Amino acid sequence: MDAGAEKAAAGGPGAPGGRRRFVFPSALTVLAAVTVAVWILTFVIPSGAYERSADGRPLQGTYHRTPAPGGFVHRLGDLFLAPVNGLYGVRDTATGEVTPDATGALYGAAAVFLFVLAIGAFITVVFATGALDRGIERLAHRLRTRGALLIAGVMTVFSLLGTVEGFAEETLGFYGLIVPLMLALGYDRLVATGAIILGAGVGVLASTVNPFATGVASAAAGISLGDGIALRFVMWIVLTAVTIGYVLRYARRVRTDPARSLTGFLPGDRELAAEAAAEPPELTRLQKTVLVAVALVFAFMIFSVIPWASALTGRADATPYGWELGWSFAQLAALFIVAAVLVGLLARLGEQRLSATLVQGAADFIAPALVIVLARGVTVIMTNAKIIDTVLHAVESTVSGTPAAVFAILVYVVNLPLAFLIPSTSGHATLAMPVLAPLAGFAGVPRAVVVTAWQSASGVMNLWVPTTAVVMGGVALAKIGYDKYLRFVWPLLVLLSVLICGFVALGAVAGS
Repeated sequence: MDAGAEKAAAGGPGAPGGRRRFVFPSALTVLAAVTVAVWILTFVIPSGAYERSADGRPLQGTYHRTPAPGGFVHRLGDLFLAPVNGLYGVRDTATGEVTPDATGALYGAAAVFLFVLAIGAFITVVFATGALDRGIERLAHRLRTRGALLIAGVMTVFSLLGTVEGFAEETLGFYGLIVPLMLALGYDRLVATGAIILGAGVGVLASTVNPFATGVASAAAGISLGDGIALRFVMWIVLTAVTIGYVLRYARRVRTDPARSLTGFLPGDRELAAEAAAEPPELTRLQKTVLVAVALVFAFMIFSVIPWASALTGRADATPYGWELGWSFAQLAALFIVAAVLVGLLARLGEQRLSATLVQGAADFIAPALVIVLARGVTVIMTNAKIIDTVLHAVESTVSGTPAAVFAILVYVVNLPLAFLIPSTSGHATLAMPVLAPLAGFAGVPRAVVVTAWQSASGVMNLWVPTTAVVMGGVALAKIGYDKYLRFVWPLLVLLSVLICGFVALGAVAGS
C-alpha cells in the first residue's frame, strides 16, 4: 500500500475530499475551552451571594444580588491568572476574592496536585519492580485450567486495584498475557477484553478510596475521603459481582458454542493460545515482599482516612476516637513519597534507578495533575465573578422541593454528559463538585452521596466512550472492533445504571 492509500485508509489528508478524521480533543483542551466559555458567561450571569454558616455552607433562602469586583481589565486578569490561582490561589479573608498574593486560606489545588504526583511516583516504582506484573501472571497461570475461576480472579484483582487506586490505563499492558490465556481456554478475544476493561472499570466506577476519583471529588466537596465509604464498599461488592457474572455468562456461551462469538476468531489465534501454556517464573522472595509492602501501604491509607467514630456509630457528628488519624491530602502525599522510596529500597533498585523512576512517575502523572489545576482555575473565575451562588440559586427552588432519592438520581444523570465531555475523572470532579456539593444541603442529602453519584456516572461513561485510551487502546490491542465491544457491553451498562440509581437513592434516603 502506498503512502497516499495509507492516509486515505486512516482518514487523513489523503482521504477523499481531503477531509481529516475528527479526533476528540484532550481533557486539557476541553478545560481550556471551558475556562474561556465560563469567563465570557461571567459578563452575562448576574453576581450574587448567599449568607453562609460558620463552616462556609450556603444558607437556604438568603441569596441576594451583589456587585462583582472590578471591570473588564480586572476580569481579564482573572482569566490570565486562572491556572496559577487553580494551583496556589489564596482566598482573601476580607473580600473573598482569590488571588496568588492574598492573605487568607489556600483555595488552589496545590495539595491535590502534589498528592497526584506522589501517588504517580509510587505506582511507577511499584511497576518498575516487576512484582505486580509477575503476581498477576502467576495468578493467571495457576488458574489456567479453570476458566471461570481465572476470569473471576483476574477481574476481582483488577477491580480491587481500580477501587483503591484507579487502576485503568495500566491494564493496557496485560492484553499480551490475558488474550492468549483466554484463547487457550476456548474463549474469544472479547472475553479477554471484557475481563480487563470491565474488571478494572467497575472498580473505578465503585471507587472506595480511589484518590483520582473519590479523593479529588471529596476534597472539592469539602468532605473526608472516608465519608460515604460504607455505601461505596457495598456498591463495589455488588457491582463487581454483577459484572463478573455478566462476563462469565458470555464466556460460557462462547465456550459451549464458538459460533455464538460476537467477534469470531482470527487466523493464528490457536498459535497464540499455545504460547500461553508456558509457565511464568515463580515470584521471588523480594517480589513477594514488595507485594506485601504495597498491600500494607494501601491498607494504611484506608485506615488513615476513614472517620471511624462516624462509621461505627452512624452519627456524622460523633467525636473522633483518640486513635483516629484523620489524614488528608498533605499527609497522604507524604505517605506515598515515603512509600515509593521504601519500595524502591526493598526492591534494590539502586539510587540512580530509584531517583529516575520517582521523577518519571511524577512526570507521567503531570497530565491529570494539570487537569485538576485547570478545573480549579475555572472555579476561581466563577468565585471571583460571584456567579457560583447565582447558579445555585437558579436551581434552589427545584432542588429544595425534590425528594432526596430523586435528587441523588438526578445528580447521576446530569453527570453522564459531563463525563463524556471531560473524560478525566479528576478534572470532572474539580469542575462539578463546587456547584453540586452545596446543592446537596438544599435537598437534605449528604455530600458523600453526591460524590458517589458523580463518580458512578463518570465510571459508567468511561466503560464505553470513545474518548478514553483505556477503551480504544484496549479494543485495538485485543484486535476486536469497537462496534462489537459496544454490542457486548450495552446491556451491562443499562443494568449497572439501574443498580447505581437504586444505591444512590437508598444512600440519600438513609442519610437525609
